Amino acid sequence: AAAAGSASPGRRDPDEADTEPVVTADPYGPHPSGGQAGSADSAGERARSLLIPVNDPEPRAPASPAVAPVLPGRPVAGRPQVRAPGPESGPEGGPPCPWCATPNRPDRHFCGRCAMPMEGGPGTPGRQPWWRRVLNRDTETHWAGDRPRLRRGFGRVMNWVVGAVVLALIVTLVLNIGAGVDATRDHFAKRAPIGPTSVKASRSYPGHSPQLVFDKLSNTWWGPGVSQTGEGQWVEARFDRPTRLLDLVITSGMSTKVDQLQKSALPQRIEARITTADGKKTTRTITLDQSAGGQRRKFRVADVVAVRFILRSAYAADAKKQVAIAEIEFFGRSKSNTT
Repeated sequence: AAAAGSASPGRRDPDEADTEPVVTADPYGPHPSGGQAGSADSAGERARSLLIPVNDPEPRAPASPAVAPVLPGRPVAGRPQVRAPGPESGPEGGPPCPWCATPNRPDRHFCGRCAMPMEGGPGTPGRQPWWRRVLNRDTETHWAGDRPRLRRGFGRVMNWVVGAVVLALIVTLVLNIGAGVDATRDHFAKRAPIGPTSVKASRSYPGHSPQLVFDKLSNTWWGPGVSQTGEGQWVEARFDRPTRLLDLVITSGMSTKVDQLQKSALPQRIEARITTADGKKTTRTITLDQSAGGQRRKFRVADVVAVRFILRSAYAADAKKQVAIAEIEFFGRSKSNTT
């Protein structure tokens, strides 16, 4: 009995028979002390106090699109991603960039900061030569915004015209380079007198043959024996081989003395008809002054075989006077100039 009294009220001994029911205390039933359970309202409040309050669900905001909307037909292009200049990449004391002065490694051909070439710099280019300006061969690489305008229309046509003129001058110079060399030699050559092989005239005054014009004496003369100007009368000198003439000296009147000038008419305009070795004939006009002594004139002709002097006008022409020519002298290159 003592053992049975010491056992817990809610447990039973396994040796006992299943005769008595096990009674479990109801938390909402009568209190063990004999008090009564709360009312139904108090039980409901206790149940509601154990619940977690939940708010009513709010409406969901519309999700924003990944790409902003644009107007139809006018898409906005995205801005390019530009890499900002990086820091100085070269060692201290390395060769500086001529554009941004950033030190670089010695083995670099382009700057590591501005990507400009290490050779050259933004210096001002010099003035181009005339032939490059004429042909408009602009090989300089310009910066964006500084490129020259294209030459069109009249300016482009003028470029072609000027180019054609320059080309024609070059071709002419090449074809006449021999004549230019001869002209240079003639200018600096020492002069020497050249005598004709034979002489003849249209007519002569008795005792004054045409040979007296080329005898290198100034006190002898030739006259056509015709009064007034003697227009159309001529005297001719011939050479046995082609001769290059440089200068010509003509002495008017009967003598070189001034007091002898009034005794005859003096030639004013003489037409020189030149015959060359190839049979070609050219004409030159020689105008003389009304003075005593020899008068030198340039007379540069190559391969001359004959020269005919034809009278065209005269000074102091009179019915009692005839035109007189004291001397005609030819000059060419001196033999001492050649080797």
